[in-house]
Amino acid sequence: MTTLTIEELAETLQPGQAIAGLDLGTKTIGLSMSDLGRRFASPRTVIKRVKFGKDAEVLLAFAAKEKAAAFVIGLPVNMDGSSGPRVQATRAFVRAMSEKTDIPFVFWDERLSTVAATRALLEMDVSRAKRAERIDSAAASFILQGALDRLSALAKGAALPSFDPSVDD
Repeated sequence: MTTLTIEELAETLQPGQAIAGLDLGTKTIGLSMSDLGRRFASPRTVIKRVKFGKDAEVLLAFAAKEKAAAFVIGLPVNMDGSSGPRVQATRAFVRAMSEKTDIPFVFWDERLSTVAATRALLEMDVSRAKRAERIDSAAASFILQGALDRLSALAKGAALPSFDPSVDD
């Protein structure tokens, strides 16, 4: 398994390959998938976390079923851009996954993804109980959609600023 930048992923993806989005939490993993044209992110199920081995098994079964070519995982950096314990936990999760799969991971700055997902669900008038069930997958969709938009811009040759998660502070 490899950790790639979004630019490296853009160079390695083949046409028609879908990408999975992950919002890694302490109790759940929100999932989303792109369409084959990599234009839209759609929320999928939520994995209730048990222990790493079981979580990895369920995640890889999802990836196989959906034919995911890569994972875009939210990196929960602080608002000031610094790394905290959740960033370390996310990086440790990806390192542990490297022993179980060759599917590449791309870290994606997830600042405000949960806020955006909550707003979207509120605008759709989703009840509080339903929001609680759907928020993690909605956040995974926002994370993945950001990466898909960046991939689209790269394909068009646009020079946009990029978040570089390989730089630790």
